[in-house]
Amino acid sequence: MKRKIKTMGTLLVSTAIMASMLAACGSGNNSNTNSNTGTNAEASANTGSNNKADAKTPDTSKKVELTWYLLGDPAKDQAKVTAELNKMLQQDLNTTIKLNFTTWTDWQTKYNLLLASGEKIDMIFASSWADFYKFANQGAFMPLNDLLPTYAPATWSSISEQDWKEATVNDKIYAVPATYPEYTPDGIVYRDDWRQELGLPEITDVNSIEAYLDGVKKSKGVTPINGKAYNEVFTMFKAFQGYQQIGGDSGVIVSKSYDTPRDIVAYPFTPEFEEWVKKMKTWAEKGFWKSDTLSDQKEAGDAIKTGQGAVYWRNAPGAGGFITGLQSSNPDIKMNYFPFSRFHGLTTPTLSVNNAMAIPKSAPNAERSLMVLDKLRNDPKYYDLFNYGIEGTHYSMDADGKHIVTPPAGVEAKGFVGYDIATWGVRVESMERKKQAGGWEGFDALLEEFKSQSKPNIFAQVIMDYAPVKSQQAAVNSVIQQYGMPLMMGLVPDVDKAIATYRKQLEAAGVNDVLKYVQEQANKTFDAQGIK
Repeated sequence: MKRKIKTMGTLLVSTAIMASMLAACGSGNNSNTNSNTGTNAEASANTGSNNKADAKTPDTSKKVELTWYLLGDPAKDQAKVTAELNKMLQQDLNTTIKLNFTTWTDWQTKYNLLLASGEKIDMIFASSWADFYKFANQGAFMPLNDLLPTYAPATWSSISEQDWKEATVNDKIYAVPATYPEYTPDGIVYRDDWRQELGLPEITDVNSIEAYLDGVKKSKGVTPINGKAYNEVFTMFKAFQGYQQIGGDSGVIVSKSYDTPRDIVAYPFTPEFEEWVKKMKTWAEKGFWKSDTLSDQKEAGDAIKTGQGAVYWRNAPGAGGFITGLQSSNPDIKMNYFPFSRFHGLTTPTLSVNNAMAIPKSAPNAERSLMVLDKLRNDPKYYDLFNYGIEGTHYSMDADGKHIVTPPAGVEAKGFVGYDIATWGVRVESMERKKQAGGWEGFDALLEEFKSQSKPNIFAQVIMDYAPVKSQQAAVNSVIQQYGMPLMMGLVPDVDKAIATYRKQLEAAGVNDVLKYVQEQANKTFDAQGIK
């Protein structure tokens, strides 16, 4: 998905929605009355076959034109692709579709106005990071439980019970989630050629990371994390402890582990935090990053390209892109990736409703929209056209029949403009065609690793607006920036005194009020989900 990645430093000081188009996610807001209860969703999913058997035959005798909205900007050849799509839809469903786009300029304001205005819209992209739960709570979307078995039977039967749960609010399904799991665990890319050259151990844990950083610093004479280093350190800390972020930006509030989700704490008050920041003080003294790292605006990845750095924070998709880019720009540099998920052998995918399609309550043609969506998700001819464009114009198939090639065979690369729009809401893993062979050869194996240790993301569904503790949260975030970040990076003269000051300032800012609020909202969601 093509969203901007938010750094963890930014997450600590502001609540933002857009979080990684290369790879990581943000979340929308709501008042936390979104009871994503599993009972009715499970019942609905389990009765899918019976519903299909009793389903009426959809009536397509009346020709309709659908109005759909997607995020972002249309592709250069969007009109051509839509014309081809409408030829197929006219023949199969007596339907045409008008695709509208929000553009990326002030997209959120436009999106909110579309749903608030009552404009006649038959389908719209929906996402947790575009306030799906808030809008569903407010009645902006149409419930789909009774419509799906009849008008989207293939989709109804193929989406998992867990994904339907994530699209459920107050016992009603309000969106059709994409079935394309995204894994975005934090981790580090590092120069593996240097590791091998220096005889350093394989990176498997924090101790081997420390040995690597120390070896590079002493033998190569460069600053290992040369630039902004906070992401590398902070995300490593959370992953090493097994802490789970709750409901987007909770600042210092975390669940202590996946297995005990209700054990929610402010981590600066834990002994684990004390031990970690003391270790980071030694790392800072060894020169693993520069003393001005918190004000440095340079990306540590840029220093790797010039031979002046060795380590860079990336999530998994971002790591793949960075390594692939270096293969072209710096083929002499050999990189590897260590995902922090290996600390505990656990990966959680992004919510299925990170990308989804919903039907606004004002939709005049909800049934036909679901029929079109069923085609787009399950018919290869429709899927390829909607996602990749026109074969021969925007892509061609590789000899193996599995990869698409751009530019297509016989088309000059110079001046070629590909087809790329925000069709994330209809993505289906089994229907995807891989981009042409190449890229980082380790990425497919990494995805299989993530899938093998995957558990549902029960924490991202706790989505809060923080309104009752807005002032306290703002004050806490200010304290994190002023006192917490230097402490995390070992940039304080006396760690014990700095810890005491940090805790005192957090309490004065109202951290206990924020903790209480997060605990209450998490418990409500966990109660609704039947999570102990």
